[in-house]
Amino acid sequence: MQDKWIALSNTTIGQLMATINTSIIIVALPSIFDGIHLNPMDAASFPYLLWLIMSYMIVLSVLLVSIGKLSDIFGRVRIFNLGFLIFTVGSLLLYLAPGTGYTIALELIIFRIIQAVGGSFIMANTFAIITDNFSPRERGFAISINSVAAVSGVSIGIVLGGILATIYWRDIFLVSIPVGVFGTFWSFTKLKDRRERAARHIDIAGNMLYAVGLIILLLGITYGITPYRSDPMGWTNPLVIMALVTGTAMLLLLPFVERKARSPMFDLRLFKSRNFSISIFTAFVSALGMMGLMYMLTLIFQGIWLPIHGYSYSVTPLWAGIYMLPLPISMGIFGVLSSRLSLHFDARILTTAGLFISALALLALVLLTYDFSYIFLSIVITIFGIGYGIFNVPNLTVAMSSVPPSERGETSGILNTMRNAGYAASIGAFFSILILGLALYYPGSITSALTGEHATALTSYFSTIPPTEILFSTFLGLNTVKDVLTTVPTGVLSGISSNTLSTITGHHWFPETIAPAFMTSMHDVFYVGFGITFFSGIISLLRKPVKDREKPEEKR
Repeated sequence: MQDKWIALSNTTIGQLMATINTSIIIVALPSIFDGIHLNPMDAASFPYLLWLIMSYMIVLSVLLVSIGKLSDIFGRVRIFNLGFLIFTVGSLLLYLAPGTGYTIALELIIFRIIQAVGGSFIMANTFAIITDNFSPRERGFAISINSVAAVSGVSIGIVLGGILATIYWRDIFLVSIPVGVFGTFWSFTKLKDRRERAARHIDIAGNMLYAVGLIILLLGITYGITPYRSDPMGWTNPLVIMALVTGTAMLLLLPFVERKARSPMFDLRLFKSRNFSISIFTAFVSALGMMGLMYMLTLIFQGIWLPIHGYSYSVTPLWAGIYMLPLPISMGIFGVLSSRLSLHFDARILTTAGLFISALALLALVLLTYDFSYIFLSIVITIFGIGYGIFNVPNLTVAMSSVPPSERGETSGILNTMRNAGYAASIGAFFSILILGLALYYPGSITSALTGEHATALTSYFSTIPPTEILFSTFLGLNTVKDVLTTVPTGVLSGISSNTLSTITGHHWFPETIAPAFMTSMHDVFYVGFGITFFSGIISLLRKPVKDREKPEEKR
C-alpha cells in the first residue's frame, strides 16, 4: 500500500474515533448515572453531568494548537502515534473505572480528560499528515474523506451511544478499545514522517498563557448557562464575569507576548495571509452553527416531537440520532463532491456558496412548528448538510495550502481548535437564548396547563423548575414531570386524581405545554444562526482567488 493511503487510513480512523467520542457520551448519560447510582438532575450531580459532557471538548480546544506546534518540532507521526496509545489507555480506564456515586463520577471525568489528551494528539496532526502525503491535486479528495469522518463522527456517536447504552453503559467506552488497539499498531508499524522536523524552541510562556486563558474563558461560558441564585442563568455570577474578563484579557495579551517570543506558539505571520485568516474565522463560525444545529435538533426531537408521536422517553436519544442522519449523510456526500469541484472552481466560490446555502437552510427552520412534518425538516437539514459539505473541504484545503510545510502541524492544530471552540461556544451561545426564552414564557404556560387539568396544587412545584433542568432533562431523554413528582409530598399527590397524574406524566402533555415557549426561543436561535453564517459567507467573499490550484502553497 502506498504511503499516502496508509496516511489517509490512519488519520481517518483516528479522526473518526476522536469525534465519535465528542458525542457518544451525551445520549448514554442516563444509563451512566443509573449505573453509578446518581440522579443526573440532582443539584449536587449537575456539575458532574456538565463536566462529563464538556471536559472532552474543553481539553481538545486547549491542547490542539500547542500539540500541533510540538508536532512540527518533534515529528507529526510520532505525536500522532502517541495519541492513539493515550486515547486507548484512557478508553480502557473509563471501561474499568471502579466504585459508585461521586467517586466514580470524578474518575470518569479524569479518565475522559486523559482520553481527550490522546484525541488532541490525533486531531492536531490529521490535516498536516494528509497534506504532507498528498499532492495538491489529490489533497482536496483526501481531506474530504477525513473531514467526512470528522463531521459524521458526531452523529455516529449519538446513534452508537444510544444503542450501546441500552445494552450496558460501560460498552460506550469499550467500543473505542479495539479500534484504538488496531489504530495504535497500524500507525506505529506503517505510518512514516514525510517532512523534516522544524528546529525550534518550545514557547512555554505563550503555551501557558493560551491554555490558562482559554480554560478560564470556556469555564466562564460553561457555568454561564447554569442557574445562579434566583436567576435562570449564571451570567450575573461574579465568578463567571471574572472568568470571562480574565480569560479574554489573557487571550488578547497573547499576540503581544508572541511578538517577543524566540519561537512563538502562534506564528503571527501566518495571519498576514488573507486566505489563512478567513479560513480560520469561517471554520469557527461554521462549526458553531453546525454543532448548534445538532444540539437544537436533538432538543426538538427529544423534548417535543418524538414524545408527542408516541416514543418512550428512554428511546428518544437513539431515535433523535437516527432522524438526524440526513444531515451527516449530505455533509459526507457533498464533502467528497466538493473536493472534485475544487479542481474546476475557485475555493472562494465554493466556500461562499456553501455558507450561503447553510444560512438559508437555518432561516427556513424558522418555519418549524412543534408538530412539524419530518419530510420538511429532513429536506431542510439535507440542504444545510449540502452547504456545509461544499464549504468545509475547500476551506480546509486553502488553509493547509496557504502555509509553508514546516507550519502545517500548527495550522492543523489551529483549524481543529477553532472547530472544537465553535462546538463549545455553541452550547453557551444557543443554550443561553433557549434558557432566556423558557424563563420568560414557561411559568405562564405551565400554570395555565395545570389549571386546565385541575391540578393547581402542583403549580408551585412545576413553575419553579429551572429552565436549565428542563433543557438537560430533555437532552437526556428523561421524563421531567416524573422527576418533579418525586419531590411532591404524598399529601399533595393524594389530592390529584389518577387520571390527571396519568395525563401529565404521559408523552403529550408536558411537550405540548412547553412547545410554544420552546419553539419561540428555538426560532430566535435559528435567526442568530442564520445571521452569523450569512455574515461568514460575506467574509468568505474577501478571499484571494487561488489561480493555480496545482500548487497553491507556492502562491503564499
